[in-house]
Amino acid sequence: MFSIEHEFDATVITLVDEGNTPLLEDVIVNAFTECVTVEQFDPRTGETQKITLSMSQLRDLGAALDLPEGVYTLAPEA
Repeated sequence: MFSIEHEFDATVITLVDEGNTPLLEDVIVNAFTECVTVEQFDPRTGETQKITLSMSQLRDLGAALDLPEGVYTLAPEA
């Protein structure tokens, strides 16, 4: 299950782990104009872990999900 909310400065997507146990904590994706953050609460440390991706890194990640093993460089968009 997931939800999408549009806030003033970001689109917030929350991914909820459903199904068989063990379930993981919700993942929150904040999409800003200049970057995307991914957050998840870590129950072992009691802290929220946060990763920030540039728009270039996000583009590369999206492309990598559909490619076989290897090293790639995406050509700039024309």
